[in-house]
Amino acid sequence: MKDFPLEDLNSSQKEAVFYCEGPLLVLAGAGSGKTRVVTYKYAYLAKEVGINPSSIFTVTFTNKAADEMKERIFRMCNGGWKNVWIGTFHSLCLRILRKHIERLGFKKDFIIYDEDDQNALVKRILKDLNMHEALCKCIVTKLSNLKSNLITPESYISSTNEGFEFEERLGRIYMRYQNELRRYNAVDFDDLILYTIKLFEENEDLLKHYSEHFKYILVDEFQDTNKSQYTLLKYLCKYHNNICVVGDDDQSIYKFRGANLYNIFEFEKDFPQVKVVKLEQNYRSTKHIVFAATEMISKNTVRKTKNLWTARDWGEKIFYCQLCNEDEEAKYIAKTIKELYLKGDYEYRDFAVLYRLTLQTRALEEYLRIEGIPYQIISGVSFYHRKEIKDILAYMRIILNKDDNVSLMRIINTPSRSIGASICLKIEQEAKRQMISNYEAIKRLIKDESAPTVMKDKLFLFYTTIEELSQRKYKDAASMIREILNATEYLEEIDEEKIQNVLELINFAEGCSPQEFIDKMALLSNVDIWEDKKNRVSLLTLHAAKGLEFPVVFIAGCEEGIIPYFKAMEDPQELQEERRLFYVGMTRAKDLLFLTAATQRKLYSKVQKQEPSSFLKDIPQQCYHCIRKDYSSFIPTLQEETEKPKPPFTTGCKVKHPTWGVGVVRDCYGEGDDLKVIVNFPSVGVKKLALKVVNLEKL
Repeated sequence: MKDFPLEDLNSSQKEAVFYCEGPLLVLAGAGSGKTRVVTYKYAYLAKEVGINPSSIFTVTFTNKAADEMKERIFRMCNGGWKNVWIGTFHSLCLRILRKHIERLGFKKDFIIYDEDDQNALVKRILKDLNMHEALCKCIVTKLSNLKSNLITPESYISSTNEGFEFEERLGRIYMRYQNELRRYNAVDFDDLILYTIKLFEENEDLLKHYSEHFKYILVDEFQDTNKSQYTLLKYLCKYHNNICVVGDDDQSIYKFRGANLYNIFEFEKDFPQVKVVKLEQNYRSTKHIVFAATEMISKNTVRKTKNLWTARDWGEKIFYCQLCNEDEEAKYIAKTIKELYLKGDYEYRDFAVLYRLTLQTRALEEYLRIEGIPYQIISGVSFYHRKEIKDILAYMRIILNKDDNVSLMRIINTPSRSIGASICLKIEQEAKRQMISNYEAIKRLIKDESAPTVMKDKLFLFYTTIEELSQRKYKDAASMIREILNATEYLEEIDEEKIQNVLELINFAEGCSPQEFIDKMALLSNVDIWEDKKNRVSLLTLHAAKGLEFPVVFIAGCEEGIIPYFKAMEDPQELQEERRLFYVGMTRAKDLLFLTAATQRKLYSKVQKQEPSSFLKDIPQQCYHCIRKDYSSFIPTLQEETEKPKPPFTTGCKVKHPTWGVGVVRDCYGEGDDLKVIVNFPSVGVKKLALKVVNLEKL
């Protein structure tokens, strides 16, 4: 391994990298260099053990993480290999299904339904069954959980109890949903894994081929796997047991998505010869943060014991501040960010504000705007879910797959063709009556002599547009989008901002084939498109913060009923998950951690009194400053709370230097002869000055 800088690894990391014979469980504490271990292990397997890179199945949980991992590996190994298997469960399963899904009765050009498409389909099914559309989100979540637990419609229906009306209806919805997807030649996210497992279960030759092809299985974020994902991994290593899983049970926070914390515990039972390596040195946070978070999470009873430590210094204590309401809390956060920024120690990109509930963003956004602080919401509506983007993607999908009823009904009257609800209803009725796709129903209605001429003329214009676009040859996805825009005159009906979004989509589509581009768009998540290069404060939920880190972190709403969430407080397992969520939030901070709460808060249109989070009691008192003051008389500071003389210059005031001219004060600190001031001069930049030496005139 002389080609690799092994001095970058500690002894536990080296042990995890070098052990390659048989199953390995790496328990990686927060900030312990987990990604470094995964990338070094991949390089070691390829360069030293001699495994072909295309035979190392490496899986993580976001496309962003996979791309970063791939880039690091290629950089370490001086080049990029072709045909590597580094990606998410969904993207890697998609590659397998593109080759073999015909064995399951689908066509190879199947499309992937994202969450919006799923909702549209489920709403249509609910309407047909005379059920409220408000149930849609609940139904989609339940279907996803059933699939992640490998429960098929048939097995669910056979297991439902008689007399339980909702379960019986859910079974019918599930069966109808799957049948409709198959009719549209479509699959959803969960199907990508479910159908790959089905391929292996029904085709021993394929299972043997892939299990023997992948000589080594490398899994990141193992604590986030669900039953179907873990089952897939066991199939892939069936013929060799060479599998390394890396994870942290203390950071298992996605139970609501089907993640199974107990997979880490089951791994040792399923692979009795497993070697366990613990990564316990934290490279991210200060001692105060590491000690506080470790003590807090140790109160969970279901966990693997880890003694997290750090070589960093103690740093600042954690700041806990209780304000009178959510507005004062948001004001405190915004003012503190502004002050730290003006001191020159941090840029806006260094700050993150984490919260449990999205409704908390209202006040936070308002006071960040008041302070003129740029920000981004990571869990908001992503670029690729904007209406104009979804419209263009729907056109692309219907060109590639005429059976896609959801995409068809989205764009049949976009831009306007005067094809209203009554015509759409006739199309759907004809499709159901003939058991054909909506597109095929349009063809038949156009030829139907008894159909109204006006309706046929409108449908004919739409039909010929799609047919002409389908018959053209496209150099790449970008050229297809340009042709769609020309043929439909779509840009004429949208404003300038939306036009710019469409043009950005074209830039992103350059060089991709239409099918590759559609697949890539379907697999994107909000975290994948997060831009950390822009100088903006990040607002995001605690769940979305997993895997990220920031120099300065605020956790807002540290109150009973918010964190921990009120629905979890009666269930010991759910309460432990909430504690893990708080732990994840705390361990995102590198230098400074602020915990804030309100004594009263408006929740769900009702103002109610709030108590501090019970998790705060588990943080050692010596680890934090407790600030309980009325905000109007409180000036945020990172010094001990002692009375000090008022400084001669305040942050933001203008001063004049005899040589450098006028500047703006960023900070003034110290006492007596030690008084110092930090000033930003346009002519020479930021300067730190001792007031006993330099003569500054206050303007």
